[in-house]
Amino acid sequence: MSTPITVQYKINASVEKVWKALTDKYEMKSWYFDIQDFDLKSGKVFKFYEPGGANQYHHQGEIIEVIPHHKLKHSWSYPDFSDQKTIVTWELQSEDGQTLVRLTHDNIENFKELGEGFSRENFTKGWNTILGQSLKEYIENKR
Repeated sequence: MSTPITVQYKINASVEKVWKALTDKYEMKSWYFDIQDFDLKSGKVFKFYEPGGANQYHHQGEIIEVIPHHKLKHSWSYPDFSDQKTIVTWELQSEDGQTLVRLTHDNIENFKELGEGFSRENFTKGWNTILGQSLKEYIENKR
């Protein structure tokens, strides 16, 4: 049985502000990825490349579940390298005027055949940077 990667941070902002940053493709572009075809509806597929113009890794996801202001769940895959998929779940919870953001990345071992760049350690480091620095700083400094 696999152990998911779980990363969580408190952000000094309302759930509504965090949800908007997490689900609005124009805001996402400022802290996450430029996902031009992102559409917040179950079954919608989206794709993107990492920033910087290298276009090294084609990412693809499909929206699985949306509970506004609480949960966004989508698949995460690299269709150019593998037909395997993983699941990323973003959960928001209001706590004392702040928002606890918990990200869970399940089935990461599905990418083990892709090499070190797709290791559990790399994903853990990446999600900590994305959530704990990029998202947190974007929202808290946006005021």
